Amino acid sequence: MDFSIFLYVALLLFIALLSTRLMRILKLPNVTGYIITGIIMGPFVFGLLFNHFTYDGIKESVIYGFVDKISWVSTVALGFIAFSIGTSFRINTLKAVGKRVLVITVLEATMASALVIVALIGLHFIFPETVSWQLVLVLGAIASATAPAATLMVIKQYNAKGPMVDTLLPVVALDDAVALILFAILFQVATTISTGGAFSVYKMIVKPLTEIVISLGVGAILGFFISFMNKFFKSRNNRLIWCIFSVFTALGIYMLFKSEKLGGFELSSLLMCMMAGAIYTNMQKDSHRTLDVMDRFTSPIYMMFFVISGATLDLTIFFNKNGLIVLAIAGVYIVFRVLGKYLGAFIGANATHAEPQVKKYLGLTLVPQAGVAIGLATTASKLFSTNPETIETSALILAIILTSTLIYELFGPLVSKFALKKAGEIQSE
Repeated sequence: MDFSIFLYVALLLFIALLSTRLMRILKLPNVTGYIITGIIMGPFVFGLLFNHFTYDGIKESVIYGFVDKISWVSTVALGFIAFSIGTSFRINTLKAVGKRVLVITVLEATMASALVIVALIGLHFIFPETVSWQLVLVLGAIASATAPAATLMVIKQYNAKGPMVDTLLPVVALDDAVALILFAILFQVATTISTGGAFSVYKMIVKPLTEIVISLGVGAILGFFISFMNKFFKSRNNRLIWCIFSVFTALGIYMLFKSEKLGGFELSSLLMCMMAGAIYTNMQKDSHRTLDVMDRFTSPIYMMFFVISGATLDLTIFFNKNGLIVLAIAGVYIVFRVLGKYLGAFIGANATHAEPQVKKYLGLTLVPQAGVAIGLATTASKLFSTNPETIETSALILAIILTSTLIYELFGPLVSKFALKKAGEIQSE
């Protein structure tokens, strides 16, 4: 194996750690520093040194190859993040906020999706050849997704606690389930429009619901299993290994079920890991002892996740012929998605008589968007790229989501910190 990849990873960690000192001076979350580090040290900035200072053939450059080889870290990190969020689903907490969480999640996700669709329909009539109906529907579906990673990191960094955090963690966890359902339905409509085929109830409703049920079922089995095994393994280190086992098993099952031999089901590794964490924390009374150790174990994994996220953001989209169009559509997408998230959360919190700080600031903590959104965009882009009539739409979907992700991931953590501070739930700077 090329030793230089290890030196590159070491350099990423070194600079990411140094960035936290600068973030402390600027009073910004560490996540922002990690993402900026990734952008600077990624193939589209630092990589130019190894590619004759040109973007031509940048995806064949050595730095791009390094980032691609370590991209699996992102999948693992999302698994641990989902497991950690699942541990916030304690029964006593859910009894207090259960109905509230469900109402807020459905409203904030669907409101964001609806406002983005309405805004993009307006652009469709102005630029009908560029802003297709397929683009409108797919971006509307993706708008519902929220990235839990950045928000979770901000909560951990500042030791945030209170009613808003108790509501926020279950909301961002359930948000992915709503996003998957909306995407399945709207993407099927978009595909039908592009092919002129008939609508399939199975693909629109039955298949996505089946995928969610299977995902939750597998996660529950894993949660019960590691809880049972804890009876025979008492040390925190051994119990930590069982938790790691559950995350990697969930990721493996996710990849296994994608096989056409098993029906090509797109199970959610996030839902599996989340359910495993939820079952574990409720079955194991002293689960906090293991979870404290896990927090220390996962810190470098989370750091690498955000560094890699920054490194994979393709900056070349700003310099091609559609650069201005991408920026314009991305601008509309960003503004109306944020507006939809805020209004949906506010209406839901108000309808369920939530605390004042939850009503005012919860919507702002739902701004970040990354992993799930990029995954859905990549899925849609690959499928549309096979149809000559939707090749341009395919490229635009990925470019717009990557552009908006760059903005969300840079400013989302800062907005989350602002909201938590205004809500009075940050315990220490």
